[in-house]
Amino acid sequence: MLSARAAARQLPRALGRRNFATPADTPLSKKVEMTNWEKGHYINYAKMNETLNIVRQRLNKPMTYAEKILYSHLDDPHGQEIERGKSYLKLRPDRVACQDATAQMAILQFMSAGMPSVATPTTVHCDHLIEAQIGGEKDLERAKSINKEVYDFLSSSCAKYNIGFWRPGSGIIHQIILENYAFPGALMIGTDSHTPNAGGLGMAAIGVGGADAVDVMANLPWELKAPKVIGVKLTGQLSGWTAPKDIILKVAGILTVKGGTGAIIEYHGPGVESISCTGMGTICNMGAEIGATTSLFTYNKSMEKYLQATNRKEIGDFARSYAAELRADEGAEYDEMVEINLSELEPHINGPFTPDLATPISKFKDAVKENKWPEELKVGLIGSCTNSSYEDMSRAASIAQDALSHGIKAKAHFTVTPGSEQIRATIERDGQMKTLEDFGGMVLANACGPCIGQWDRRDVKKGEPNSIISSYNRNFTGRNDANPATHAFVASPDLVVAMTIAGSLNFNPLTDTLKDKDGNDFKLSVPTGEALPSQGFDPGNDTYQAPPEDRASINVAVSPQSDRLQLLEPFQAWDGKDSNDMPILIKAKGKTTTDHISMAGPWLKYRGHLDNISNNMLIGAINSANGEANKVHNATNGEWDAVPATARDYKRKGIKWVVIGDWNYGEGSSREHAALEPRHLGGLAIITRSFARIHETNLKKQGMLPLTFSNPEDYEKIQPDDKVDLMCTQLAVGKPMTLRVHPSKGGDAFDVELSHTFNEGQMEWFKNGSALNTMAKAHKK
Repeated sequence: MLSARAAARQLPRALGRRNFATPADTPLSKKVEMTNWEKGHYINYAKMNETLNIVRQRLNKPMTYAEKILYSHLDDPHGQEIERGKSYLKLRPDRVACQDATAQMAILQFMSAGMPSVATPTTVHCDHLIEAQIGGEKDLERAKSINKEVYDFLSSSCAKYNIGFWRPGSGIIHQIILENYAFPGALMIGTDSHTPNAGGLGMAAIGVGGADAVDVMANLPWELKAPKVIGVKLTGQLSGWTAPKDIILKVAGILTVKGGTGAIIEYHGPGVESISCTGMGTICNMGAEIGATTSLFTYNKSMEKYLQATNRKEIGDFARSYAAELRADEGAEYDEMVEINLSELEPHINGPFTPDLATPISKFKDAVKENKWPEELKVGLIGSCTNSSYEDMSRAASIAQDALSHGIKAKAHFTVTPGSEQIRATIERDGQMKTLEDFGGMVLANACGPCIGQWDRRDVKKGEPNSIISSYNRNFTGRNDANPATHAFVASPDLVVAMTIAGSLNFNPLTDTLKDKDGNDFKLSVPTGEALPSQGFDPGNDTYQAPPEDRASINVAVSPQSDRLQLLEPFQAWDGKDSNDMPILIKAKGKTTTDHISMAGPWLKYRGHLDNISNNMLIGAINSANGEANKVHNATNGEWDAVPATARDYKRKGIKWVVIGDWNYGEGSSREHAALEPRHLGGLAIITRSFARIHETNLKKQGMLPLTFSNPEDYEKIQPDDKVDLMCTQLAVGKPMTLRVHPSKGGDAFDVELSHTFNEGQMEWFKNGSALNTMAKAHKK
């Protein structure tokens, strides 16, 4: 017997009438799940399309692809004010992703919200806490033992709150997202600055602090200042030694570390056709180094092939039905345009000490000589979330095999970091791993490792000048090995392997020769490699923990005696008054990244314990008073001490303090600990020439005042020992605030105008003491 619905579907045909389509029949209404790892979470292209059409009618102009993704995820498409670079968009992301170092604080904050489960699909990935020392398997086992308390906490809390958990050894968060969760047209936030890696699959994936993640996990809309859009048009095609990495190295040289701030980078043009999906991921990943909100590529055949290769053909087919909205509209306007001819693009090497110092390989030898960089190459490192795809590994192995066939191996130390268990298992099966090991490589765990400072390096002493080259993304001073004298250079895996063979920065594989085992000259062959494995991917070991159906009985315990985990206490609300006679804790000079504000490396183990990790606050920042790090003057007793110790002394005495900072303060990692620590130790405001986007938002979320000099030259007028008054009662949307400076060397007080970007909702965060306090207050109503 037919159901009523089935009978109704047959009726028009029986009567010879035209059969009109219903909404359920439209291609965009198909039920296609976001991922193979979850049930019941569907890609909602129909809703995205509906929302986008509302916005299109309002704006009545062509849109970029970046705008289409953001506007299709608006919480209120009818009422939302929309102006690039000005409006604060309230958005509904499709997913949240957290790595283990940031997940601890995010989950601790979520627990404070008192909700039974996350409202938005969320995953946690264990990749940051595994230190590279002697090799993958042993390093992984050691990490499981050392970090057992943290892993147990994350495992149990993920099970409790309905979060997917990727165990240690799974791989690096961004590679796992690309392989399993990213899909074209989606919006995702992740608690790591390299979340934009998923732009390689047409996803707007944006790095945020843990407090932003908590909002989305708790079913609140996520707020983002409407980014500008920078177009990068690619023409020509990649060939020879030039790799996808060279595109972003070139772009970083053009735009610099702050040129992408407040903007999304949108890659398009005919040159895209010569780039693999994972190559596009590489380019988007390192967009974090130019300050971009995120980077992305429009949907194309490479993405479709990758989805099919990773068992997501249905998603690729579904995306094809929405393809008209997975690209920019004809005539869409960009705020800035960069054009690169890939046929003319040289391989580049960026660094040292900053990822935007870009040098083409043809000029690099001269730069080494001119700058007196250490010529001997000590270590070459390939892998990381930026460059650990099958294509990267197979091209690297082709170069290594070329060297082996001539009877030579790596001259410098050489390490290989697979990006995921799937990549590790596949290159082991297909032979690339054996080639790289025979070449002299040490295969590390599927984790971040040396890229984030998790490297027990022993071949040089601290303070010894030396050079290393990696296929990583970030090379700030001391980041990889905690040695400020290490000159870290960033390049494609191809160049890293080639230079590792030579053991010298002076080697150019495009023009120079090497000596084979018999002393004969030979030139390395151009690298070759497949974008995808012909036999398909080998998934390797099962490392995923799905949340159980019955979660009520699961207990998430945090020991009061733990030095790794600490339940959070709410910050105090603002007292409603101006703050007078405050000391300047430190006037930081020059580059002050989140690595300077809250170092990683050995401090990663305290990411779940706010008080303990606060002992690293600003210990890497350079004090303008003496040119030294971690040595500041205590205004109350005249002593010189460490920055955290001085801050704690002020806090004990009930004295609020401020930090004065330079340009692009807080660039680098998304780590919210760089905002939590000054708040925890009694800080009121961070006053700078300019901020990096994520750090400014993180400070606001924790109830701090991120303020900028309306006139950047005023930074020079303030001395480290001056006292200041901050007129907090002047805080109002779009209005400046006053900083009154009392010179330490005598003379009249003077006023400095400060600017800010607070909106009405964010002002409530400050007044209530934090965004979390504001959320809790709203729940009580």
